Amino acid sequence: MTAEPISKHSQLLRYRRVLLKLSGEALMGEQGHGLDPKIILRIAAEVKSVHELGAEICIVIGGGNIFRGLAGAAQGMDRATADYMGMLATVINSLALQSALERQGVVTRVLSAISMQAVCEPYIRRRAMRHMEKGRVVIFAAGTGNPFFTTDTAAALRASEMECNALLKATKVDGVYSADPHKDPEAERYDRLTYLDVLSRDLQVMDAAAISLARENDIPILVFSIHDHGGFANVVTGQGRFTIITE
Repeated sequence: MTAEPISKHSQLLRYRRVLLKLSGEALMGEQGHGLDPKIILRIAAEVKSVHELGAEICIVIGGGNIFRGLAGAAQGMDRATADYMGMLATVINSLALQSALERQGVVTRVLSAISMQAVCEPYIRRRAMRHMEKGRVVIFAAGTGNPFFTTDTAAALRASEMECNALLKATKVDGVYSADPHKDPEAERYDRLTYLDVLSRDLQVMDAAAISLARENDIPILVFSIHDHGGFANVVTGQGRFTIITE
């Protein structure tokens, strides 16, 4: 079977194959925890708009809106067990986003690093690549499948394996700042940083393992606000406000 034809709009894209990293908190809206269906549908619409431009998209979602492994470990739970619980939370989020995308007509596959074939496919690199080549949005669930690794690291790993042109980190703000701009109105915003800048200044964009993986595989990281309407499409076409992290 041949791959689906590339969209006539694909010439607009600066990055044709991208990995979108979403935090679990992005799915809960103004709630204290859990899932906000309206937010999930809005994010799905953002993904659909980029898909229609001809981009190949894969996604990694955190699970912090349901359970965070580090928090469980801090309360005395075995760290490995807590991390596995966090991985299961990412599967719930992945299935929720899959449902929202398919309601909008976007064919989607969830591939889990922890085998659970009753609800999703196992992660196999070549299968994931083939799904993307066929125009399907691929959601990677359960992190790396190993405890002690964050979903940031999983995002950098999958972006490297999928040979993505960029890793897009969706946040609550329109780029990287020297401090939380919601708490410090004098925080400095950066348009461009190097991987070493992020590490040496401890900017908390992604964990050190994720930054190192992106650096080793020459994958630019673009940080943008998921709350800006059309923000995802603007970033992949090189427009809008974002911070780019490169060598």
